[in-house]
Amino acid sequence: MFSIIALFGVLGNITTGLVYLSPANRSTEEFESIPYICKLLNAYQWVYYGIIKPDSVLVATINGFGAVVELVFIVIFLVFASTQKNEGKTAILFGALDLVFPAVSFLLMQFLLHGQLRIDISGIFCVVFSMITYSSPLSAMKTVVSAKSVEYMPFLLSFFLFINGGVWTVYAFLTKDYFIGIPNGSGFLLGTAQLILYVMYMNPKPSKKISGNDSEEDGSKLDEPLISNLVS
Repeated sequence: MFSIIALFGVLGNITTGLVYLSPANRSTEEFESIPYICKLLNAYQWVYYGIIKPDSVLVATINGFGAVVELVFIVIFLVFASTQKNEGKTAILFGALDLVFPAVSFLLMQFLLHGQLRIDISGIFCVVFSMITYSSPLSAMKTVVSAKSVEYMPFLLSFFLFINGGVWTVYAFLTKDYFIGIPNGSGFLLGTAQLILYVMYMNPKPSKKISGNDSEEDGSKLDEPLISNLVS
């Protein structure tokens, strides 16, 4: 049984690594930093959870890697941000959510909580922040249905979300870890739904011509940046 758990843990590290390395945006003009800031916070929480829970080192290692990747993305945005307004907003959110909040929460859990209670509270934080990161895939799915096009939902991101969620769900079942199972089971379902939408809209029909304000409004909606989330 241990070898099977280790196998799925290693596979989960590989698939999660692929998700972390697959940003959807191509430039800082399209780049929206908030999802990456949230994903970095989520990675921090999983690293702490993997450290304090026995036999969960594989959870800590991959999310430590993910934290470094997300940090690099955020630094790139801060360096190449198109406007000072975007740069300032990102810096403030980064400081509050990725520096102050994790430091305070980890210190409180480390010194005020003990044993299984500390693990449970940390696990709850992980589930909450993992579910928050799903706003990006849900937003992408809404846009695909509205535009009847998969242009703004890259196939590889959807595929990795599907595989990653499935692998970690099996891992959670084998280890009886519901904190890992809940968000990754949700990620598996989201990945499945995205792949179904991809098949449905991969060959879009020619859109009808529309004029005036309607055309401009639709164009503005399609220009919204969308990022698939990652799960631990």
